[in-house]
Amino acid sequence: MKNPHHTAAIELHGVTVRREGVPVLAGVDWRVDRSDRWVVLGPNGSGKTTLLQVAAARLWPTAGRVEVLGARLGAVDVRTLRPRVALVSGAVTRQLRADLAARDVVVSGRHGALETWWNRYTDEEWAKADGLLARVGVDEIGDRPFGVISEGERQQVLLARALMSDPELVLLDEPFAGLDLGARERLLVRLAALAADPDGPPVVLVTHHCEEIPQGFTHGGLVRRGRLMAAGPLRDVITSAQVSACFGVSVTVGCTDGRWWSRAA
Repeated sequence: MKNPHHTAAIELHGVTVRREGVPVLAGVDWRVDRSDRWVVLGPNGSGKTTLLQVAAARLWPTAGRVEVLGARLGAVDVRTLRPRVALVSGAVTRQLRADLAARDVVVSGRHGALETWWNRYTDEEWAKADGLLARVGVDEIGDRPFGVISEGERQQVLLARALMSDPELVLLDEPFAGLDLGARERLLVRLAALAADPDGPPVVLVTHHCEEIPQGFTHGGLVRRGRLMAAGPLRDVITSAQVSACFGVSVTVGCTDGRWWSRAA
């Protein structure tokens, strides 16, 4: 049996996903270690969300080998594996009832549930949910319906929900989508704090923009047409030449005072 402290958080070998015969991912090899904080960039339709779905044990590949937190898909009961992985995506937002209070959204993340009546929660768990809302900076909205708070507040609530179960791996699928400048900056601060926690779980963030790379992230991946065209230490991957090739447009990329930026060359 593998020592969980010595295994990768994610390990993909030759992973291919086909839909109606068309490859969405093609021969992907990828390793995320336990201390890593990854950002994955790529154009729309490149396969980034599919990559996260595989890494979250929500989608089986057509071919290849997938190991998540030391467990191999096909040889593990995913009902025991999935609660160890927090996936924050638009799909979760759409599944949550709009009139559910924000603190209910958070506490129900303890069991990955969509409703609080599915499980019983202790006073300590409710206190933890309130504490997580405070940690992400939105404790004043705990009793407000999830459907009426702002998009930025929703993302903060979903981050708190993701942390409710003390996950061993956190996957974030385009959490900045639809955020205004202030909401984006506040979320960047929260993710930088998560990245800086030496006891925090490994994190993978999917986004479209270099400006949305939080400080403290260590690794980068570029996905184009279903292939992981570059992966490794952040400064080796997020370069003008490689980002230009990935997005099919000539851009200059740089990093100033720990913040990344890009502009047309």
